[in-house]
Amino acid sequence: MKSELVTPSHLARKAVVYIRQSTPHQVVSNQESLRLQYALRQRARELGWREAAIDVIDADLGLSGASIAQRNGFKELVGRVGLSEVGLILSIDVTRLARNCTDWYPLLDICGLRGCLIADRDGVYDPGTPNGRLLLGLKGSISELELHTIRSRLTAGLLAKAERGELAVMLPIGLMRDPSGVVVKDPDMAVQGRLGLVFQLFLQLRSVAKVMRALNERDLELPRRDRYGDLCWTRATLAAVAAILKNPAYAGAFVYGRTRFRPPKREGALPQKAPRPMEEWRIVVKDRYPAYIDWPIYEKIRSVIRDNRAEYMRIKTRGAPRNGELLLHGIAWCARCGHKMYVRYKGGGEYVCNHLRTQEGQPTCQHIRAAHIDAAVGDAFLTALAPAELDALSRSRRVQQQMNNALRSSAERELERKRYTAALAERQFNRADPDNRLVASELERRWEAALNDVRAAEEALARQTPPKAITQVAISKELNDKVISLTGRLPQIWGDETISDAHRKALLRCLIEKVVLDRGERDLALARIVWRGGAVTELEVKMSVNSVTRLTRGTEMRERLLTLARDGVPDDKIATVLTREGHRSPRCADKVLPITVGRLRRAAAIKVTAQRSRWEHDDSYLSPPELARRLEIPVNWLYVQIRTKRLLIDRQPSGAYLFPNTPSVLHAIGDLRKHVIAQLDLRICQPNKEGHQHG
Repeated sequence: MKSELVTPSHLARKAVVYIRQSTPHQVVSNQESLRLQYALRQRARELGWREAAIDVIDADLGLSGASIAQRNGFKELVGRVGLSEVGLILSIDVTRLARNCTDWYPLLDICGLRGCLIADRDGVYDPGTPNGRLLLGLKGSISELELHTIRSRLTAGLLAKAERGELAVMLPIGLMRDPSGVVVKDPDMAVQGRLGLVFQLFLQLRSVAKVMRALNERDLELPRRDRYGDLCWTRATLAAVAAILKNPAYAGAFVYGRTRFRPPKREGALPQKAPRPMEEWRIVVKDRYPAYIDWPIYEKIRSVIRDNRAEYMRIKTRGAPRNGELLLHGIAWCARCGHKMYVRYKGGGEYVCNHLRTQEGQPTCQHIRAAHIDAAVGDAFLTALAPAELDALSRSRRVQQQMNNALRSSAERELERKRYTAALAERQFNRADPDNRLVASELERRWEAALNDVRAAEEALARQTPPKAITQVAISKELNDKVISLTGRLPQIWGDETISDAHRKALLRCLIEKVVLDRGERDLALARIVWRGGAVTELEVKMSVNSVTRLTRGTEMRERLLTLARDGVPDDKIATVLTREGHRSPRCADKVLPITVGRLRRAAAIKVTAQRSRWEHDDSYLSPPELARRLEIPVNWLYVQIRTKRLLIDRQPSGAYLFPNTPSVLHAIGDLRKHVIAQLDLRICQPNKEGHQHG
């Protein structure tokens, strides 16, 4: 049936049939709609077009008409209309062309400008005339509203089921639906044990990366689903471990609305999914699934993962504890501006608040040397932990033992699973027809690979420490005395060089939430420790300064020092008296050094006739110059060995080093000089300040 709107100028150009269905599922299941759209070729012939002049554009099958993104067929159609190649566009409905007025009206404009007609199953329209544009505009608006109505109706039903926790969503590995639709745990105990191990390791190690390394070091794989939904075992990765730890289904909760679409970064790209924070999740229904962990533990895990993110300024997190000498990395705050403080190792460790400088171009707020601050905070931490030290050590050992047992149990299940796989491969090989060499060779290869996996699992299990037999016996008095003797060892453990900086920081964060720092005007800095639970401790930390005049009591100390010097008191005795009265040297936090006394005394032109030397000692000890003369070695070589920690020896209160005058010590230092030994430790036998030996 012809239309009066079709003219010879239209017939001289092409007629284009545009075909689209919104989803791939509709393409497969709704074949009748597809046949009706392809049948529009007949409609074009009825309007007067020859068969050779009819083109079909079906490149947009399976794509939504809500946007032109990724719709190359629609873009091709618009381009051909703009080149005046198309005289008629046929579609079964205008909704096939566009469901968005932003895309629909530009098409009408260009069709009206180039004289292109638009036809659907209801009729033929000329976008260049007012009536045609009015009708097509109404159809486009109704199409856009219809899309919104359909989406709202579907979304309302979906949300109603989600609010009851009955929406059937994809379940993570370890959870499955039985034939009646009820969610249950996977009956495979290896899967359950491995998931439980992941949560247990994280609560102990408190880092996704550490959990991944712990699993991979023991060749413990993670259960995953392949592209077909079947169970498979793969090597642990950061993404796989994080996905398990962050999934609320393992805490028994049904959650809907964990992600949202964000606008594409470039034109033509598809919107990307982004995770929402926990507080913005749309629907949370707890206790809907069988749980591997309870909800408070899940919240704790999410909090630790978020806190491990090193985005100090944007989300104010502390970051994961890392190696580095500065103890308060990630938990130091500025008391003046309220922002986080960075750590800077260049030129000596210090805490720097430069937020105002980087954001607003203002001067640096403050910077504080870290050595004395870290020492004071560490002492406060050990003091707070001292009452519960024995219980903490015992609990730590129990937790470590539980983790070791869990790792070994998981390794045993891994070995059992691989033995079953090898036995299954053996049965399949034995049932194969020997004459069918192609099948037999493949089954033999699978059997051999399974046996190699079994051997690897056995070796991994053998590398782990075998569990000790646990017997219920009464604790004897001797054993009880040994346990009590552990008390007071935490400071030694804290200062042990084998303990990494990351471990010290992790221990500190167990009790301390943050430390607020303020550099005072003179030699004092204020450190306010905010403990977990809200308690606050104020500390005044004595800082190193450049001169005595910078000390808070510097003038008082100088006058007292000069008075004692004029009375003929030796420098070391003056230093002892001033230390007892609470004074200190500019670069020493707890005492006055004789060298400081001598410097101030000489600056005041006061001479002392009888001055005791700091090298005075008992005959059973040698000073560095005496030892150098005895062994005929340079004295500077001794100081270099002490500084490089090849020679370990404690400094005396006077500041001197004293070496035991024994043949064994002299021989050992000679061996160190000849590189026979790499290191010598003389700290186990040193004189006290009265000159007596102690061990």
